[in-house]
Amino acid sequence: MITNTSNYVVCFGEVLWDIFPSGSRAGGAPFNVAYNLFKMGIDSKMLSRIGDDELGHRLLNQIKDWGITTDFIQIDAEKPTGTVLADFDEHGEAVYEIVKEVAWDYIESLPEHQNLIQNSEAFVFGSLITRSETSQNTLLELLEYSKFRVFDVNFRPPFIDFEFIKKLLHKADLVKMNKAELRTILEHLGEDYIDEDTGIHYLQTYFTLNEIVLTKGSKGARYFVGNTAYNFPAVHIEIEDTVGSGDSFLAGFLSKRIQGRSPEEIMKQATSLGAFITSKSGACPDYTYDEFRAFREKNSCRIS
Repeated sequence: MITNTSNYVVCFGEVLWDIFPSGSRAGGAPFNVAYNLFKMGIDSKMLSRIGDDELGHRLLNQIKDWGITTDFIQIDAEKPTGTVLADFDEHGEAVYEIVKEVAWDYIESLPEHQNLIQNSEAFVFGSLITRSETSQNTLLELLEYSKFRVFDVNFRPPFIDFEFIKKLLHKADLVKMNKAELRTILEHLGEDYIDEDTGIHYLQTYFTLNEIVLTKGSKGARYFVGNTAYNFPAVHIEIEDTVGSGDSFLAGFLSKRIQGRSPEEIMKQATSLGAFITSKSGACPDYTYDEFRAFREKNSCRIS
């Protein structure tokens, strides 16, 4: 797959090692998006920070080996590279213990970031990065440069500053969330959950949001654009693990959204890539675009 370098996406936030009982894997939600965007042929720039330590050096080498630029990953001389102690519960869902006070909590805004983000097709960020004041302030500054701001709600208790989450929702152009996150946001706003449509339309009005994507796991996903809602079934596969499934869904979504494709094309790519990654081990498995394309065509599903 030849990468399209004229259209690129900037992913901002944590890049780290997920440490599972079976071994360590490169991860972090925004990096998982960047990795799978790159696999879709979209140039992705990861803007993050790692420590000047063995884990950091290994991480840089891994990312370079994959062919993704590390030009915008900062090196911290004092703070360690981020790690997450990860495992699976009895339902196969990943559970995490996220180590605090690490390099990605201290991402700095640099002069070259303005042009980088102004010329990007999308700027992707999540909610975990907001746990530290330094990275919070950097994010707020960088958001002002972006023409298309994509907020991937990714609540990881206890790292949820809801007042700051509200700021990000006001600034976003597109928001992706799951049903539990929808309920949590409504609860913090003092609204009862009635049903998906009522809840999403309330958020669209409250935050002046035109586009919201609601993911529902095995029950598919919904794409709300203005007053229109598109419903998409899940692609049924045998689950290997769920790590990064939402991140790969977003990568598939953006790979077509930034090209101005139809909602049907966008969501076919999103649901297919999310399922494809869920059928493999880890959020960043080794695969080719041709392998994904064959999976997508074999498992094509119609919208309702």
